Amino acid sequence: MILDRFRLDGRVAVVTGAGRGLGAAIAVGFAEAGADVVIAARTESDLREVAARIEATGQRAHVVVADLADLDAAAALADAAVEQFGRLDTVVNNVGGAMPKPLLDTSADDLAKAFTFNVGTAHTLVRAAVPKILDTAGTGSIINVTSTMGRLPGRAFAAYATAKAALAHYTRSAALDLCPRIRVNAIAPGSILTSALEIVAGNEQMRSKLEQATPMRRLGDPADIASAALFLASPAGDFLTGKVLEVDGGLIAPNLDIPLPDL
Repeated sequence: MILDRFRLDGRVAVVTGAGRGLGAAIAVGFAEAGADVVIAARTESDLREVAARIEATGQRAHVVVADLADLDAAAALADAAVEQFGRLDTVVNNVGGAMPKPLLDTSADDLAKAFTFNVGTAHTLVRAAVPKILDTAGTGSIINVTSTMGRLPGRAFAAYATAKAALAHYTRSAALDLCPRIRVNAIAPGSILTSALEIVAGNEQMRSKLEQATPMRRLGDPADIASAALFLASPAGDFLTGKVLEVDGGLIAPNLDIPLPDL
């Protein structure tokens, strides 16, 4: 049956930034497909809620409360998966971000911090996870969550967009280094209806503008991203590596414009 290729029975995943939004949706989606999941984020109450949803599917969850800007904490997630569940198959590098800021107000330090949080954290976890995947599962999948802003320019996103563009190319480079036993792919979400977008989505005029600028004429749902992640993690995606799936409603130009004045 073709649907069996989308199952993750007996597999173990680590999902970062899993307390809410995209990370939570991916973690629960993996559990619904049969995986046990290590979930990591800064807020324990959020993680406990996600863990309860995972356990309601009949799968196991292990909660790690950590600030993943601490690279040692990111690396430790690979050990946690093996210690708790005996193996590691999949890593989802979902944690990341940087606040918008005008270009001339963006310092070199801002750029460095954005790169470390979005790329350095992912790389640190990949380095820790790969030996565990090879030793316990034999093959596996790495999924990096980048952004449509990593390929479509927008004002005030120099640090964030540059870091996400770097993560997309890191994905392609890492895929060649780790093939054929470990696949490395990425998802580039567009405007997804999560708490991060509430300030926009809560304003009817702003939301309508976003929707009309999106070819699919709607905002994305976290389930849209979770479905793509499941495809990449499961046997259904076994012939994909080094690719970035653009799950963005068909965007060919930015749909979010921060109204900065011209110089």
